Formats: sequence, C-alpha cells, structure tokens
Amino acid sequence: MSFTELCNNVFIKAINDYHLVNDVDNPICNPYNEGTIENSLYLKCWIDTVQWHLEDIIRDPNIDLVAALQLKRRIDRSNQERTDLVEQIDSYFLDKYNDVKVLPDARINTESPAWAVDRLSILALKIYHMKEQTERDDADVEHKQRCQQKLDILLQQQVDLSTAIDQLLDDIAQGRKYMKVYRQMKMYNDPATNPVLYAKKDK
Repeated sequence: MSFTELCNNVFIKAINDYHLVNDVDNPICNPYNEGTIENSLYLKCWIDTVQWHLEDIIRDPNIDLVAALQLKRRIDRSNQERTDLVEQIDSYFLDKYNDVKVLPDARINTESPAWAVDRLSILALKIYHMKEQTERDDADVEHKQRCQQKLDILLQQQVDLSTAIDQLLDDIAQGRKYMKVYRQMKMYNDPATNPVLYAKKDK
C-alpha cells in the first residue's frame, strides 16, 4: 500500500466517523494507537472535518453576532491546531528520511510532504460533500449534474495529487529531493507580534 492509499483510507474513516453523529461538539474517538502516523492522519482529518462544518455554520446570515464571534475564535484555534499537526507530520517524515544520502544535484520541493497531505485531507472532504450534493432528494436534475461534473474533477484531482505525493516521497527516499521545513510563524496568534494585542498589554 502506498503512503497516499493509507492517507485516503484513514481520511475516509475519519470523515465517515464524524458524520455518524454530525455534530461539531462530538468528541473524537481516534481508533489508532497514539504515536502512530495513522493516529496523526486521523486527527488531522477530524480537525478539518469539524472546521468544515464550523465554516458552514458561521455563514448563516441569521447567526447571532456574539455566537459568530465565538465561532470565529474557535475557527482560529482550529487553524492553529491544524498547522501544529501538519508540522508534527512533517517531523515524522524528517525522522523517517533522516539517514538518506542526499545526491549532489538534489532539488527542493515547493512544499513539504505534510502540507501536500494537508491538501489531500481537504480534498477528501470536498469529495464527500460534493457526492452528497449529487444525491440530494430536494435538488433538481441540473444541480445534480453540475455537482457530478465537479465530483468527477475532484476525483481526478485526488488521483493526481496522490500520485504527486507518492512520487515526492520516493524522490526524497532516493535522495533526488530533500526536505526543508519552515515552521509556520503566524503572527496574529502571538501576543508578542500582533500589534492589537501587544498594544493593549502595554496600556
């Protein structure tokens, strides 16, 4: 089994498990052993799935403004958790390929493996929810056909992205490419770098 086959299987399980209850407050029950890559992938997709639905809720035009602010802050926290987890997955790759002899003409990739896996997780969610649209009893035929066309593209995109990730990992394993990870330095979450936050602290 390729790495992306493992990813896609775990992502499907996480998405299906979430939709058994379909509640953003339902606690996660990660079936994989802590410390395994499967555990991290499941948690990654669970966070993405909850955030997908939080983004739906906050777009309700009749949402209470106080509730919307609370949701926005929850989404911000979720984004930070997502970023932290991507970096954790990259640490897994750095450790896995630590002993690889890098070739003299090795090249660097535009993104790290884990950020590509991040896109694969989001893609699994898009596929799940676009498929839902093709099966809606309350939608007309034209809507279903448009969504089916989009679903076909998403499925092809999943194949292409999976292939690209597996090729990248093979290149890293063979020393043809090398990894460099730049930790995300989100300034707005840091009270020392967000001017609105540190200005209030000084007063």
